[in-house]
Amino acid sequence: MRRSSGFDKLCRMEKRRWVFMVGVVAVTYLLFQSLLLPYENALLSLLPDGEIPVRAESSFLAVHSAAKSVMVRNPLTVNASELSNDSMVVEVVRTEGVGRAIENGGGLKGEDSDAENGFASDEKGLDNDFELFVGGNLNSGSPPYENVVHMNDSSALEIVKNEENSSVLDESGGVSLEQTVKPNNGVSVGKNPEENTSLKSENSKDADTTIISPPLALPRTASSITITHIENVVSNASSSALQREGATLKNDYVLMNSTGKKEMRCNMPPKSITSLYEMNRILARHRRSMRPRRSSVRDQEIVAVKSHIEHAPVVINDPELYAPLFRNVSMFKKSYELMERTLKVYVYRDGSKPIFHQPILKGLYASEGWFMKLMEGNRRFVVKDPRKAHLFYIPFSSRMLEYTLYVRNSHNRTNLRQYLKDYSEKIAAKYPYWNRTGGADHFLVACHDWAPYETRHHMEHCIKALCNADVTAGFKIGRDVSLPETYVRAARNPLRDLGGKPPSQRHILAFYAGNMHGYLRPILLKHWKDKDPDMRIFGPMPPGVASKMNYIQHMKSSKYCICPKGYEVNSPRVVEAIFYECVPVIISDNFVPPFFEVLDWGAFSLIVAEKDIPNLKDILLSIPKEKYLELQLGVRKLQKHFLWHAKPLKYDLFHMTLHSIWYNRVFQIKLR
Repeated sequence: MRRSSGFDKLCRMEKRRWVFMVGVVAVTYLLFQSLLLPYENALLSLLPDGEIPVRAESSFLAVHSAAKSVMVRNPLTVNASELSNDSMVVEVVRTEGVGRAIENGGGLKGEDSDAENGFASDEKGLDNDFELFVGGNLNSGSPPYENVVHMNDSSALEIVKNEENSSVLDESGGVSLEQTVKPNNGVSVGKNPEENTSLKSENSKDADTTIISPPLALPRTASSITITHIENVVSNASSSALQREGATLKNDYVLMNSTGKKEMRCNMPPKSITSLYEMNRILARHRRSMRPRRSSVRDQEIVAVKSHIEHAPVVINDPELYAPLFRNVSMFKKSYELMERTLKVYVYRDGSKPIFHQPILKGLYASEGWFMKLMEGNRRFVVKDPRKAHLFYIPFSSRMLEYTLYVRNSHNRTNLRQYLKDYSEKIAAKYPYWNRTGGADHFLVACHDWAPYETRHHMEHCIKALCNADVTAGFKIGRDVSLPETYVRAARNPLRDLGGKPPSQRHILAFYAGNMHGYLRPILLKHWKDKDPDMRIFGPMPPGVASKMNYIQHMKSSKYCICPKGYEVNSPRVVEAIFYECVPVIISDNFVPPFFEVLDWGAFSLIVAEKDIPNLKDILLSIPKEKYLELQLGVRKLQKHFLWHAKPLKYDLFHMTLHSIWYNRVFQIKLR
């Protein structure tokens, strides 16, 4: 009995101890929650790299609930009534589509395609709808390859060929999706639930600390007149009118959707804007170099080249180069000459078709395919011995990666990234070159919107030539290269329809036609469609060959071609305008224009802030005739740098892309 009584006493003491421990845990948790509310931002700032979890807006409390969490996967709208106030977690994920939007929790709207207008769709993808995923996590459950569709080389390529050989609608290489994930309250949201978000405020000193840039000769004063003049025109306008237009524009995206749905970030204006002026400051301010873990003879050669470029002899009246196009034509010419004389590239043979070594030469993603074809077939730069190489090319197609591995409607792209991760680990184990520099002397060329996500983390130190050059989505000015998005209609004749009318025969002030992708284009049409005969601003043109030719003739006959963003910051219209000798007017905040490190975009284009859409005509009319003629001449002189040729020509698009990769690498490296 005594033993039993003693045992019961021990049990009671043990229970009291456990109750006490549970109470302590509960009190600690409550104290933490009480501290989290007023000091949330301070606590979150302790996370590494300033990364913070994405939280719901307005009245929605972002509580991580496994049972009720909601992930919004694309440019879509979600009814507020469908979301409970105590279980909202919103993250934007890029998924493929053909321009449909989910309405009322799953209903589909009609299809869109800019290809109907006679040019490539700005949207990029496969799926025929946007995707809504409720509950769970994309990374949970099955291993990365469980849902992979195994396609052989011929079947994957056949899909692409069927698209390319069909109607005008399919000429884009598949109706595609253009999407922009814009910062909200200074926060840049990743396109996948895996991706943490980074704090990026335009006033933050740490927002671009990882940017690596070559030395920069600032653009000439003459070429910056346009931007200054535009700012003066806007500032000198009637203050009351500007306030009225500004207030209207601020609420335009809300008025476009009167159904009471919650708009996603891709359909809302960015709150953190990086202008062309700010990008120039970033490029001029940051000159950081990466020291290889183990230097080589090739690294020493690159360092020697850097000194020659910095002290390049002054170029005067070069017959092949139009000096006003460049930030510093002397440095560009010297760098290009040294590239031709010095640069050696090793192209990895590893990797299976169709993802590797199988370029797509037609459609919206043709840039990555043409570069792959011309690089792999090049005898001047490519070497068979990797020990002789200064740079290493990873020849994969982001478009074919999507075709081959993405499971339609699976809501999961992790297997695409895992595939490239496995590949990079394979070449790191097989060759010593990746590990020597951490991949900093490796480069890739990709035009699909998913490429930034697919190559994030495991290829983060590589030089990335990307069409999706968005500074809020991880694009590093001075290291990465903004790749021109070129829409090729005929693989055998990429120069079809090249050229346009002379300035005296361009009687249309401004032209735009296209689908209402993203938040910006509806605002553009709201202010200018059918409002002014000089502003030929249209929505989608009807499909057909006649409409296609009408679109081309409009570009050939217009002084200015409006290039507004869609879902992504990049658009093929920029290159189309150059193709048809029309001065491009880029309306896309945070977009880094192609070859930004060497070209002076103020010499041949206008870059207008999204907020200035209500003043667009005033801005265009404020440009003096002499200045317009300079811009148009700059476009004509620039044209040769944006053309693909079956056999590469000096200073063409192939060489310009390779040069920017080379140029950025030269100014990244240091040995001491």
